Amino acid sequence: MARQTTPLARAGSAATTKRMTGGQALIECLYRAGVDTIFGHPGGAALPLYDSLYDARAIRHVLVRHEQVAAHAAVGYHRVTGKVGVCMATSGPGATNLVTGITDAMMDSAGIVAITGQVSTHAIGTDAFQEADVMGITTPITKHNGQVQRAAELPRVVLQAFLIAGSGRPGPVLVDIPRDIATAETEFEFPEQITLRSGKIPPAVPSPNQIAAAAALLRQAARPVIYAGGGVITSNAAPELTALARRTRIPVTTTLMGKGGFPETDPLSLGMLGMHGTAYANYAINAADVILAVGVRFDDRVTGRLSDFATGARFIHIDIDPAEIGKNKPAHVPIVGDAKEALRALDAQTPPPDCEPWHRQIAEWKARYPLRYRQTGDTIKPQFAIEQVYRLTDGRAIVVTDVGQHQMWAAQFYLSTEPRTWLTSGGLGAMGFGFPAALGAQIGRPDALVCALLGDGGFQMTLQDLGTAVEWGLPLKLYVLDNGSLGMVRQWQQLFYRERYSHVFLKNPDFAKLAEAYGAVGINVRRVDELEPAVRRSLEVTDRPCVVAITVDPEENCYPMIPSGQSVKEMIVEDDRIRD
Repeated sequence: MARQTTPLARAGSAATTKRMTGGQALIECLYRAGVDTIFGHPGGAALPLYDSLYDARAIRHVLVRHEQVAAHAAVGYHRVTGKVGVCMATSGPGATNLVTGITDAMMDSAGIVAITGQVSTHAIGTDAFQEADVMGITTPITKHNGQVQRAAELPRVVLQAFLIAGSGRPGPVLVDIPRDIATAETEFEFPEQITLRSGKIPPAVPSPNQIAAAAALLRQAARPVIYAGGGVITSNAAPELTALARRTRIPVTTTLMGKGGFPETDPLSLGMLGMHGTAYANYAINAADVILAVGVRFDDRVTGRLSDFATGARFIHIDIDPAEIGKNKPAHVPIVGDAKEALRALDAQTPPPDCEPWHRQIAEWKARYPLRYRQTGDTIKPQFAIEQVYRLTDGRAIVVTDVGQHQMWAAQFYLSTEPRTWLTSGGLGAMGFGFPAALGAQIGRPDALVCALLGDGGFQMTLQDLGTAVEWGLPLKLYVLDNGSLGMVRQWQQLFYRERYSHVFLKNPDFAKLAEAYGAVGINVRRVDELEPAVRRSLEVTDRPCVVAITVDPEENCYPMIPSGQSVKEMIVEDDRIRD
């Protein structure tokens, strides 16, 4: 039976046994786990927890206006800091409002702990007021969940939650605390370290035999490609990936979640691949003979029709989660282990392959199929707006996106060069993610420049938390690309549903005035000549959020595009209107 043990972040000096209530024990556990921030919203069943939080001077609580925001903010905090994010809500609707954010964290392997209040143990199962079966609801969308059944076990359950959330492949863990457990007073024992016993803990150190096999395969490759995903970011393996790629001169393409794992300004970078990835990345991955896949899921937005994806390639697949290896594409060389350790070992054994003709072919594709758009007249192209933000921020911002066309344009035109500077909802594609995740990122990295690139549809799902951002004086830059529609849905209806635009157009408010009503700075941009001054003005605001509402071309489509369920052979490279 394998064993996983971790010391607690602030253990050692404090007594291991204390008499207190369950709520006080929770706060003690959070302190010992190193928690400094909770995103949450109180309610009846959670009141004992919040009463204990009143005296917690070392832990700040960010009062959000909707529980979904709390979960997304916890993810944003985790993504930029690497620490486990924490959100908290009451029972019933409070807990169910966390579900979207928890599912997003599960899909994108984000380490968060969600703490929910619950009705008292004697009322569970009676359809009591604000009761919901949060354990049943969240079992499929969490890495682990647990309900505290006895007060004495609360420290173990809570502290194990943090170990599970942050170890191996990170993910969300939910802890449900009934009200009577939170009010019970007893002698609580706090362990100095937490140990998990499991027969399924994957090895962190990869097999030397598999590393040797992978190195031999790469050595023989004529058309190698590194395909890097979010696991590179999670394992802090960007330096090792960059060192390996530059020494061997193997081109690198990244997934939407892998942006920042390899500098996109590097000549070896192919940018993002997949449905809206660069044409040359898609051509390269599908012509490769050896693919080194690191921390990826081979999801459908990358592969398209799976049977036609990279049919001539042999795959080396590195992942901490053995369940991912071979799940969608067979791995010729499977390597279970931490990506950082695997890449370091691989770098030591892999000589540069002889593939100069391959580099010439990729250079030809890059020259022939660049990302293109045409900015003419006063109507602002969304790609141009994003490029201006990239230029005026010197590419140094932490960029957070919502979901839709703007998300793909941001991935294409805001080049990421460092890990933990690109945040987006990849697997779930949750509209409403962008602004809350940016809020959490700014709390986690108060000295960083945080820019949210948002669509008008997604922003309106969670914009009520402008109140939270103003309350905390967060200098967020929120660039809303307003095309008056649910842009990606409109694009699909145009291309695949004979322009039958069904319930896709939006009658939007004046976002600048709305921002001002909350106490933020609001700026409207409707013409090209207004864009640069507005972005520069937003960068000067340091004491509160600034919303820049940019009216963009409502008919612009996002290309390249591989239609859903199709292959690179059916890729639409660019809009007919901009072809020479």
